Amino acid sequence: MTGPLYGLKVLDFTTLLPGPYATMVLADMGAEVLRVVSRSRPDVVAYIPPIIPGVNMSAAFTHLGRDKRSMNLNLKDGRAVKIIHQLLATYDILIEQFRPGVMAKFGLDYASLKTINPSLIYCSLTGYGQTGPFRNRAGHDINYLARSGIMSYSGKRESGPSLTGIQIADIASGSNNAIIGILAAVVCRSTTGKGQHIDISMTDGMLAFNAMYGANFLVDGQDPLREHTLLNGGSLYDFYETKDGGYLSVGSIEHQFFAAFCETIKCKELISGGIEPPNIEIAKKRVRDIIKTRTRDEWTEEFRKVDACVEPVLSLSEALNNSHATERGIVVEVGLPDGEKVRQLASPIKFSETPPQYKYAGMPPGIHTKEVLLEIGYSDKDIEEFENTGLFS
Repeated sequence: MTGPLYGLKVLDFTTLLPGPYATMVLADMGAEVLRVVSRSRPDVVAYIPPIIPGVNMSAAFTHLGRDKRSMNLNLKDGRAVKIIHQLLATYDILIEQFRPGVMAKFGLDYASLKTINPSLIYCSLTGYGQTGPFRNRAGHDINYLARSGIMSYSGKRESGPSLTGIQIADIASGSNNAIIGILAAVVCRSTTGKGQHIDISMTDGMLAFNAMYGANFLVDGQDPLREHTLLNGGSLYDFYETKDGGYLSVGSIEHQFFAAFCETIKCKELISGGIEPPNIEIAKKRVRDIIKTRTRDEWTEEFRKVDACVEPVLSLSEALNNSHATERGIVVEVGLPDGEKVRQLASPIKFSETPPQYKYAGMPPGIHTKEVLLEIGYSDKDIEEFENTGLFS
């Protein structure tokens, strides 16, 4: 059985997290992904501990590189451009993560490549997009979050914005919008025969995530503030510390859930005020004091029998080893080159007819170089010459 994207072939010129995560998702769903990498500019993700002995690469790299092939090419060498042109005969989707203009210096920009393959779908994934005053600025996840306006009303009034444990702009905005854009362009191509250029800005994606409060601002002109709205700490919707230093999440927005919450903590007098009582500070202190009288697990057991949208804050080990993760198949075992297996996070998308296939974990960069070149007609002698003359540097 093949994945739902069987038949799609993707050339991947990305590093770090956003692009590699996007192409991993495509590969999980059956697309054939070929990473084009440079020996002189190794991907730093490959060397972040812990290192997997079977590939001598990091756990993150073997995860993000799952089911992808990779080849070494020095893009500054004109022969590399010729090879890319040959690959475009079958690889008709390309994703790149360079700053604007870099691919044009190699002769590999969309305008150049669409003359080789008019049906090419070409996705450029950057922090600030291909146009605008910030197009050439360097950036990371924290910068895109900062520029989106979201962090101005996230965090606490006293301490200000706070970091999350994951890269929201990189994955939720960058990777996912790249996937959506690519697949939308594939659908369009299936009816028109035309490819197109997709410009993904992680900052634009985060701006669009201001879904509710951005819509409000565009009507009333009022900036949202920290701990002033229903969902950012301005109500009883919040995290509460327990007796043992754990935390509970309380999402009891609707009346029936809030009433169940108040009854469980034996504080029925709060029910009439709702989750957004006028005296929020007094009500929140009352809830904090009550939640701190018992441990996280004691509260968890209490709320297990109550429909109140209250759940414990789990550690990663607890989240990945509980009954939900087991039943849903969140962790899978994927093969390494030496025959061993490594545990990895599975695709979260469930298909009834075309489930993801996990053939192998990410392998050392460039390991498929010879294999790919032989497939497009080069000889062993050609490949040896390429090696000796720096094409793979």
